[in-house]
Amino acid sequence: MSQFDVLTIGNAIVDIISRCDDQFLIDNAITKSAMNLIDAERAERLYGLMGPAVEASGGSAGNTAAGIANFGGKAAYFGKVAEDQLGEIFIHDIRAQGVHFQTRPLGSQPPTARSMIFVTEDGERSMNTYLGACVEFGPEDVEPEVVAKSKVTYFEGYLWDPPRAKQAILDCARIAHDAGQEMSMTLSDSFCVGRYRSEFLDLMRSGTVDIVFANEQEALSLYETDDFAQALDLISKDCKLAAVTMGDQGAVIVKDGARIRVPATKVQTVVDTTGAGDLFAAGFLFGYTNGRSLKDCGHLGCYAAGVVIQQIGPRPMMSLKNGAAATGLI
Repeated sequence: MSQFDVLTIGNAIVDIISRCDDQFLIDNAITKSAMNLIDAERAERLYGLMGPAVEASGGSAGNTAAGIANFGGKAAYFGKVAEDQLGEIFIHDIRAQGVHFQTRPLGSQPPTARSMIFVTEDGERSMNTYLGACVEFGPEDVEPEVVAKSKVTYFEGYLWDPPRAKQAILDCARIAHDAGQEMSMTLSDSFCVGRYRSEFLDLMRSGTVDIVFANEQEALSLYETDDFAQALDLISKDCKLAAVTMGDQGAVIVKDGARIRVPATKVQTVVDTTGAGDLFAAGFLFGYTNGRSLKDCGHLGCYAAGVVIQQIGPRPMMSLKNGAAATGLI
């Protein structure tokens, strides 16, 4: 019997979100709309340059777990924080969402990861992430009974940066498949794909990963092509199921050569795109693990993404369960 719908695994990060203009990004050599990995010194410098900021627990897979719980699903999370103020914030926030989180924290060093997120007027977010305690996540942090009792175990491609996490992920895949469960990943970022293209493809082609989430740019980067149709054909051959988002054009789900297109949810104003892909995955996986059709899963994903981009921060401030029920999605 499955105890959890989805277990997510990722970098446990506290987001520090502030607004800026494009010139600020240029002046500080920040790559727009990407996740930029930084060291402790640069983290301190950028933090000092930030304007008024909002602190919120984030991290890609953490956002997905929180989204699933917000829908009323049963979610668990693995991720590493330190015993410091930001670590306490992260632990409180994710447990308050109803997510099972028991990963043992480190001591005080390295500190809990933080991401300085600069949001420009067009709603695009540029992340500058100091991984800190995240890099200490390893095989000893895997809870085998949680993996075995989760219908889907989902991890973020960003987690491929800390080396010890790779073995933990592979251990989870073995445990999940031995228990008859499924493994899923998100490609996370086109720059992340560029760093690990061959490894990501091997995870898919070997059957280590069953379900893949990507956006259009990541799919193109994965196959080093500018032909989106070709990228969809290739990803369909390389994994059991893929869901590829296309911003305001919605998403396309590919399985066994078939393509299911789902329109984006109409929004009034795009405020901040932080967490859009994470919440798409949350809606999709909530539907998938609760027996909904792939088209319904896509609609739930687009709905959740549409909610989160109309607010600051990556975790919805409203009930996704109530909102989806009101629109007839669940």
